[in-house]
Formats: sequence, structure tokens, C-alpha cells
Amino acid sequence: MDCLESTNLSSTGSVLYYKLLIKVATMIPITHLIIGCACILTTTLYYVLEFHLFQDFFHGGSAVTLTYNPESPVYRNVVSKCSILHGRYCATPWLSSPHLQTMLLEFVAKPPKFSYKREIFLSSDGGTFALDWLMSSDVIPSENENDLTWEKDTTPIVVIIPGLTSDSDASYIRHLVHSTAMRRWNVVVCNHRGMAGVPFTVSAFYLLKL
Repeated sequence: MDCLESTNLSSTGSVLYYKLLIKVATMIPITHLIIGCACILTTTLYYVLEFHLFQDFFHGGSAVTLTYNPESPVYRNVVSKCSILHGRYCATPWLSSPHLQTMLLEFVAKPPKFSYKREIFLSSDGGTFALDWLMSSDVIPSENENDLTWEKDTTPIVVIIPGLTSDSDASYIRHLVHSTAMRRWNVVVCNHRGMAGVPFTVSAFYLLKL
């Protein structure tokens, strides 16, 4: 009997506490509640959407992160001499979220229209992957373009590797390819196996073995 009475008293006390909390909450001005909710929502979106506006402002951008072998010829001849790869990156302030950047290019900005020149390669393990090229001469015609062959072309080449679920036809890839070619660089998109309309010929995905 005593246990039952204690349980009833505990339940009654909990109800009173909740009523007291609700009463206190109703005493808070509505403007304060709106400001508090807005702050919580803004903070949540800032971290969920991975904004880095404040980091860029206070730290002068994010350091460029590179994964490479310091003993490789590519590092000695290219990376070590390219100062921009050792600098810091500052995104556009009003678009400092990678997710918003992707959504903008996917749903707002229309991708540029151009045609790739495709090369199909077979790797040593039987895999098939496609290289899609856009030459600078395809978007900026030159006077002697008929005399220029790929073997004689000394234009620098930019290699673009799409994300795991993207290929050369992705909107953000087409924007990047076109803008790079407009700066008089040749561009090649190295598509993953099974992407860009290329069938799977082996069970290994993504990994390229030449």
C-alpha cells in the first residue's frame, strides 16, 4: 500500500514539474523564443552543411591538403613548383558550403554544352574505363588548329577525377571542364569503371590498373 501511494505521489510530482516548466516557458517573451530557435537552427545548419565561413575569415582560408609521395617525379617536377598547391583556399563567402556549391551547379546553373572526345582503355586486369577529352581548341578556335596534332600539342593538361557517383556528364564536372578549357588548358576526365556509359567488364570497381 505504501509503495502504491509513493508511486502515485511520484507521478503527481512529475506532472506538477511539467506544468511548472510549461508555465515558465509561457512567461518567456515570444521574441526571445524566436531568436533562440533561430540561433539553434542556424548553428545546426552551419555544421550539417559544413560551412566554413568563419574559419576562412579568422584563419585566412583552409590549407590545401595533398596526398602524395614526396619521392615521386610528379611531386618533384610538378607539385613542388606549383605554389597554389601550397597555399590556402578561400571559398566564396555566400557559398562557403560544398553542399550548396553542388546544389547550385546542379539545379540553378545550366551546364555548358560541348562534346567530349572519348578514349576507351583496357586495364591489365580486364577492366574498362573511359577518358573524355575537351581540348582548349574545341572552345577557343585557333588559326593553325588544322596543323596541330595531339603529338605536337604542348598545351598543359588538367586531369579531373569525378566523385564516387559522378562521371564526365555531371553538371559540376562539365562546368569545371569548360571553364578550364576556356583558360587555354586541355582537360581530360578520367571516369571510374562502369560510369559514363562504360560497362563493367571485371568485378573491381573504381580501382584502375593500367
